[in-house]
Amino acid sequence: MIEIIFLDVDGCLSDGGIYYSNLGDELKKFNAKDGFGIMNWHKIGKISAIITGRKSKIVENRAEELGIKYVYQGANDKFSIAQDILKKENLSFENAAAIGDDYNDIKLLNAVKMSFAPLDALIKSDFKLSKKGGDGAVREMIETIVEKENLRDVWLQGWL
Repeated sequence: MIEIIFLDVDGCLSDGGIYYSNLGDELKKFNAKDGFGIMNWHKIGKISAIITGRKSKIVENRAEELGIKYVYQGANDKFSIAQDILKKENLSFENAAAIGDDYNDIKLLNAVKMSFAPLDALIKSDFKLSKKGGDGAVREMIETIVEKENLRDVWLQGWL
């Protein structure tokens, strides 16, 4: 059973664009559907973790808003960080899914039970999503897990 999802940010939770204002402020676009999916994932007792290569206050703020338990930024070795998180949660890679879009995600994607990549990703995974990063790919990932794990009734319980 999948208990935790590992999320990349740029190219998965966001569209991969890094926008700067004239004042030097960094901006990112996040999809509300992804956020709603993550919050509902938590609502059914599951865990999420962000492991990303870049550092940004925006990511910290978004993770806090969504109640994401683990946030690791500036990560060079996503696999080792995921391993540490799994140990803390008394879980294994058999209990994990991950989404990634580039070469620095491959080792983690190869380790988890279910791996996902947005439509515009540069790498292969178990599931190539129909959505691009930042356009609902994470929500599609979560919905796929819910279907594959026969959690649809639990998933919809609070809404019907």
